Amino acid sequence: MKKDPVVAVIALHGVIAPGGGKLRGEHLNLMGVAGIIKEAFETKNLSAIALSINSPGGSPVQSALIAKRIRQLADEKEVPVYAFAEDVMASGGYWLGLCADEIYADQNSIVGSIGVISAGFGFTGAMEKLGVERRIYAAGDNKSKLDPFSPEKEDDIEWLKKVQTEIHENFKGYVKERRGERLKKRKDKELFSGDVWTGKKAEELGLIDGIADMRSFMREKYGEDVKLELHEGRKSWIQKTLGLGSQSLPGVAVGAAIGGIREEASWQRFGL
Repeated sequence: MKKDPVVAVIALHGVIAPGGGKLRGEHLNLMGVAGIIKEAFETKNLSAIALSINSPGGSPVQSALIAKRIRQLADEKEVPVYAFAEDVMASGGYWLGLCADEIYADQNSIVGSIGVISAGFGFTGAMEKLGVERRIYAAGDNKSKLDPFSPEKEDDIEWLKKVQTEIHENFKGYVKERRGERLKKRKDKELFSGDVWTGKKAEELGLIDGIADMRSFMREKYGEDVKLELHEGRKSWIQKTLGLGSQSLPGVAVGAAIGGIREEASWQRFGL
């Protein structure tokens, strides 16, 4: 008896960061999704892997590690991988999509942001008004680089720009490696400016392969009997009830304010 084809779906949703998540759920990092990825590739009667991506980006390291793990298993098991953008597949989120053999999006999805950003706050003026004195004791001339409570130094800014440029070059290299001749002949300055586009424009630029939703695409490719099997992490009853990840309740309480603000700011860059 012929068995129905199965597509294992891996949901990669949220800000990409090494720590735990806040308002919109778990942060994405290799430690958190490695087991899910492994389980998905071990699915019986597996025909393909589908990545459901909804991420404004985040850590370039975690983005690269997750993408590399998926690509390694896809090559080892000779299984095709398809990525589908939901609301946002930008920056590190697009990096994740690049590990797929083909990338699809909704015509209204936000795609791209092939750049590197670092943002923070400076509190020197506020501290002066409050009469607070900053004291730093460090061994090593560069140990207190970019301290938010001290005035900015030109040398520190130049150092940060050099690091960002190197990471940006790595990102651009991965885009060219994975998209190859599918990229339309455009100046690098346009493609790699950090700008974002709707799904339709991203298709014109060659950043994605077409406009499609996961279910329709898979039914057309593998037949109407194809089964989409979602793989996601297992949570305890209290985590499911309260919408928490694997971190402890005290940890959530302590980090919620700052972490939540940062995470929401990442989404709001794309109007979400």
